Amino acid sequence: MNVKIKLSYKDRVGIVADISKTVADSSLNIIFMEVVRKDNKAVVYMEIEASFLPDNIDAVVIHLKATQGLQEINFIDTLPQEEREDRFRVVLDNISDGVISTDREGKVTTINRVAGQVYNCTPDEIIGKNIRSIDLPQYAILECLEGKSLKNVKQNLITSQGRYQYISTCRSIRDSSGLIVGAVEIAKDMQEIREMAQTFSDPALISFSDIIGKNPTIKAAIAFAQKIATTDSPVALRGASGTGKELFARAIHMASKRTGRFVPINCAALPDPLLESELFGYMGGAFTGGKSQGKAGLFETAKDGTIFLDEIAEMSLASQAKLLRLIQEGAVRRIGGTKEIPVNTRIITATNKNLEQQVEEKTFRKDLYYRVSVLPIHIPPLSQRLDDIPLLVDHFLFDLTRKLEEKMPVLTQRAYDKLKTHHWPGNIRELKNVVDRAAILCEDDAIDIDTILFSHEMVHGTLPLSDVSTTHQLSLKDQVADLEKRIIVNTLKTAKTIRKSARLLKLSHPALINKMKKYNIKNVTRVTT
Repeated sequence: MNVKIKLSYKDRVGIVADISKTVADSSLNIIFMEVVRKDNKAVVYMEIEASFLPDNIDAVVIHLKATQGLQEINFIDTLPQEEREDRFRVVLDNISDGVISTDREGKVTTINRVAGQVYNCTPDEIIGKNIRSIDLPQYAILECLEGKSLKNVKQNLITSQGRYQYISTCRSIRDSSGLIVGAVEIAKDMQEIREMAQTFSDPALISFSDIIGKNPTIKAAIAFAQKIATTDSPVALRGASGTGKELFARAIHMASKRTGRFVPINCAALPDPLLESELFGYMGGAFTGGKSQGKAGLFETAKDGTIFLDEIAEMSLASQAKLLRLIQEGAVRRIGGTKEIPVNTRIITATNKNLEQQVEEKTFRKDLYYRVSVLPIHIPPLSQRLDDIPLLVDHFLFDLTRKLEEKMPVLTQRAYDKLKTHHWPGNIRELKNVVDRAAILCEDDAIDIDTILFSHEMVHGTLPLSDVSTTHQLSLKDQVADLEKRIIVNTLKTAKTIRKSARLLKLSHPALINKMKKYNIKNVTRVTT
């Protein structure tokens, strides 16, 4: 077997030459040598081929001891290069992407565990062989040896283990002088990408890190919400419309570790009889028009999870009484039923109303008020955290331009000044609308005050709502249709494709096409599907 030696010298000129001559004089080969210099000291690591001449090793050690400046000599098991390679191998084998690299001739130099499993080979079987010995759908990595780069190429690989879909990215490997010495390919599993995309797009998976802001008021609200998230006590979110109450509710649920679902309901959006049937459920035949088999209510659906009662102040006194009983008993009774169904559901409520005043006016039950207000959290309005506007703007712009696959614009100082002087009655929701509108209307790389437009201002080619009725002798229906047509035309011109326009307008692709047919919108500049 080969011998590995560590030699410590006082640093001087000619150390490597002396060592090389000593080993050569003993008819041995140096397989590897590395010199590390530090603090006037030189440490030489060396591997000598000694498979057939073991006696020569003793002779070479004697001669090495005589070299000038030697301070210490030791036999070692592992060279520094091997330790680095081992650490590199551990890192590569523990990432979820497949990695394979080649040298300038296309011979495999590295393959990690994931890639080996996909290609059904081991490093020992493939390293040193041409990559074409692996049956791949295409050899994009070889194109990189000519200087080409490939990004996010979809590939399908059929193996004995089944079909493997992946996204491939290939890059050239260059030395310090810029010459191509190899190439590397990274393959990411398509299913993993889909799961990641779902994670980021699923509103049920929102966490506190998704709440943007550094202002002390919002940070204090977040800190308190994090502290009480793991408890089971009811939480009351108080704040103006558009401040992000549901975002807080979802983050609290996410941090609560509860195993059930997060179930939101807007109490103001449903009439009282329908609200009760949605919340508590009903038995078959309980009323005309209901399902014959009955229906479970949202409290049952949210078992072991969280139910979010938005706009709770809009509930009738009769519904409030039933909600109070449910909280007290920890069980729900369906409409028309007699059986009590236990539910372990955390309640988070939200309102922009003054509940204390409603209690005084007897439009909200006092006993229910104390039941749901165990842990109140006040979410500050945007007007109290104007210093967070740049952070929020960057977040909204990044999200929008990522969806549109376009370059992210920047805001001028004048645009920021205009945003900070607005009173923001619509809070974060209004800011998002203003930023999205500005990004759509902006034709340059910078957003200036001309595209920072609030609801009362002129919007490219459309009239402010306050002026429409006075400038056109049209019915309300015709004025709304005219405004809708102008908005669609402007969006199509800016977004450049129907699909992107549909996403911005929050319409389906077919729905937007139908509206274009309705308004006879044709030949819009540079619009494709």
